[in-house]
Amino acid sequence: MVEWIIGFYGLQLIALIILIAGSWFFWDRRFKSKHGEQVPEGFIRTKEVSIDPTTKKKLVVYMHPDTGERFYKEEK
Repeated sequence: MVEWIIGFYGLQLIALIILIAGSWFFWDRRFKSKHGEQVPEGFIRTKEVSIDPTTKKKLVVYMHPDTGERFYKEEK
């Protein structure tokens, strides 16, 4: 009986760890696809500028007027 309880909670813990790790990698990949050096076609520059707190890089925001999608270009 005790082995069953330990196994049950052990599987839940493993599932939680997999969910957290998967979420972290998915979010990271999604964010990185929305910034870079080359501005995609159809995007226009906005007046919004921000500093990435982790890398301390200056990011200029571009926006696609039809979709509202945002793109972050790294300024040198």
